[in-house]
Amino acid sequence: MTKHLFKLIWNKKKQNFLLMSEMLVSFLVIFAVFTLMVNYYNNYKKPMGLDYEHLWLISYNNTYKSTNTDSLNSFYENLRQTIKSMPQVQEATFCSDNVPFSQNQWTGQVNYKNSSSDADFYNADDEYKKTLNVKVLEGRWFEKGDAAAKSRPVIISNELKEKLFGTVSALGKLVDDGNKKNVLKVIGVIQGVKAKGNYSPAKPAFYMRVDTGSYHWLGKILVKVTPDANAAFEGHLYKTLASSMKDSNVEIEHMTNKLKSANLFNLVPMIITLVVACFLVINVALGLFGVLWYNINKRKGEIGLRRAVGASGQSVSAQLVSESLILATLSLIVGTFFAVQFPLLNVFDLKAGIYIVAIILSILFIYGLVLVCSLYPGKQAAAIYPAVALHEE
Repeated sequence: MTKHLFKLIWNKKKQNFLLMSEMLVSFLVIFAVFTLMVNYYNNYKKPMGLDYEHLWLISYNNTYKSTNTDSLNSFYENLRQTIKSMPQVQEATFCSDNVPFSQNQWTGQVNYKNSSSDADFYNADDEYKKTLNVKVLEGRWFEKGDAAAKSRPVIISNELKEKLFGTVSALGKLVDDGNKKNVLKVIGVIQGVKAKGNYSPAKPAFYMRVDTGSYHWLGKILVKVTPDANAAFEGHLYKTLASSMKDSNVEIEHMTNKLKSANLFNLVPMIITLVVACFLVINVALGLFGVLWYNINKRKGEIGLRRAVGASGQSVSAQLVSESLILATLSLIVGTFFAVQFPLLNVFDLKAGIYIVAIILSILFIYGLVLVCSLYPGKQAAAIYPAVALHEE
């Protein structure tokens, strides 16, 4: 029976080649969609690395003008204490512009002996850990005594630690930020923060302590508030900041809203791919359905003769479905060959498991699509009466 099916397929090779090409292209597009979906899901189920639910971001500029560093530090420390004195405020921290869920990004290279890695660079003060509730895996966070340290202390994320040191402890290791003269000492390792949203991975990160001159250019304050902080308190906080920084443009944002924007931005590639895939799948489904329907009308004599010599309607239906599945299998063999190259060549730096799961899901999807499109035409073929078919011939 199988030999007979292959002979029938070969006899209509030109028509079947076009159908197989459509299936092949569909498989590759569906493979891309499932790769994105599996990767996004894999990132989504990993911990965020910070608490953002009751976190507000204050942006400011053109504020306190002073060339005296001590005066500048006193001004901002008093501002911090003013903010923290409010009943709805739990913690407040000054940090660089590239806060989580923003489009700002500072990148650089971190070197350790013969190893190096690109990383996102952050500036953070001593209150950053408590405000964002980041998790320290090894060592500790910054403290006031670090200002007098011989080697400038830094904190790295677990992702950067694995790239530079593997399974060896990173504590006490001396690294540099691309400038060999800047000797930096690792004092802590934290859990990676998904700074670009739920669907993005936690990238290697490198944290440096805010020094005495940093207030000249810092422009962000992250504030951790209580759950009962409402719009009225937000207005009160804005007025307090505006009165303290009269020449500054103050803006308050909720980190939950910034996370939603970051997630939507990340989902755009998948949405575009899904739209393209839907149109392609619909075209393939209609093409497959139409070809099978055409074959039934064209092969009524053959079907009627098979029924006349004793073939059951179920076997006729099974023949048409089997032909479709064989065509799908031939297309999937070629498609899988190309898809397997992605994990073998480590394309896009994704884990091999993501590609393997995407290949399996794509194969199942194509088989399901072909099966659904061929069942009804097969049922119609099974309903052809031998006398009617032979009479039309």
